[in-house]
Amino acid sequence: MAINTILLDLSVDALKIIEKTALLLTIQEVLSKFIPDLKETNSMSFGGGGFLCTYTAARDSFITVRGFPQGLVSINVEYYREDGDESLLPFETVRQLESTLTKLTGSMKSHKYPALKRGGKADRYFLSSDERILEYDIDAVLFEEQSPYQKVQIVHSKSLGNLLVLDELQNLSERDLIYTETLMQRGKEDYSDKEIVILGGGDGALLYELLKEKPKFVTMLELDEVVLRACREHLRGCCGDCLDQLEGPNYKIVVDDCVKSLDTMIAEGKTVDYVFGDLTDIPVSTSPQGEVWDFIRLILNKAMQVLKPTGKYMTHGNGASSPASLAMYEDQLNNLKIPVQFTTDRAFIPSFLEDWVFYQVWPKQVN
Repeated sequence: MAINTILLDLSVDALKIIEKTALLLTIQEVLSKFIPDLKETNSMSFGGGGFLCTYTAARDSFITVRGFPQGLVSINVEYYREDGDESLLPFETVRQLESTLTKLTGSMKSHKYPALKRGGKADRYFLSSDERILEYDIDAVLFEEQSPYQKVQIVHSKSLGNLLVLDELQNLSERDLIYTETLMQRGKEDYSDKEIVILGGGDGALLYELLKEKPKFVTMLELDEVVLRACREHLRGCCGDCLDQLEGPNYKIVVDDCVKSLDTMIAEGKTVDYVFGDLTDIPVSTSPQGEVWDFIRLILNKAMQVLKPTGKYMTHGNGASSPASLAMYEDQLNNLKIPVQFTTDRAFIPSFLEDWVFYQVWPKQVN
């Protein structure tokens, strides 16, 4: 069940907006042929020459017709649809509505969109890194719980399988092996007999794939037990069985704040071959200021202190369509307490529907 919102735009001669009567009559007559029981409820004009008319119709639908003096008409139709109900305006019918309106109003250009479905049990809409709306074929919510740190969901997509969603942002799906393989630079890095620390990584995918590389030992530091539980139950296509136990022959999962664990390692002088930053994404912001940026700088500086001189810090960045944020992140890398060098890689991630950028960072060698 959801509110269905259908959007239709027409570009017409601006004079028709100003004179309005004939145009509105045409639009009303066409709408009444496609939407039963259409009744006008209000009409108003604006000083600049525009107008707004509202209507009710079958299925408790509400229609607004807005005319802008520049020659644009917007038509919005909203109605409630229960699961299993026949659609009031299937998309093919919207096509016919657009075609009829275009012809009878003399529209020079028109746009129509499939219904936006709002308020359903499963949210279908997520954002790209540069804040474009993406629609997914989500058909079920398998897990939902508010942890002390974030809202944790596992939803099912007909295309992507099960998908981890944190605070209403898509994180990882069962079709996203390319994400993990690009993060770890599979085939380019040798993890055999190496000591590794994962910061975050609660979905278990990185741990699962790293263990296939025969490392000496992997320590995973994940704060949110709810994420671990959700993924253990519903994201096994990514994590396999590695979250079933907190310890194995060559790995340990520590459910705690990774900053505390890094501080302990620094105090003890412990160093490792690889640190993975599988935590927050680089923020999309106008400047590298605020709590998230402070956390990113904190993690970077502490991670560099626990790397061996030949070690590497591997992390994900953000979408390739957010170059300003990536540039701000690289500025942070160039101003760490320990000088570093870095390279990048990128891959198209199915559940993000965009290219994602990954970083490989290592201490700059002093001659």
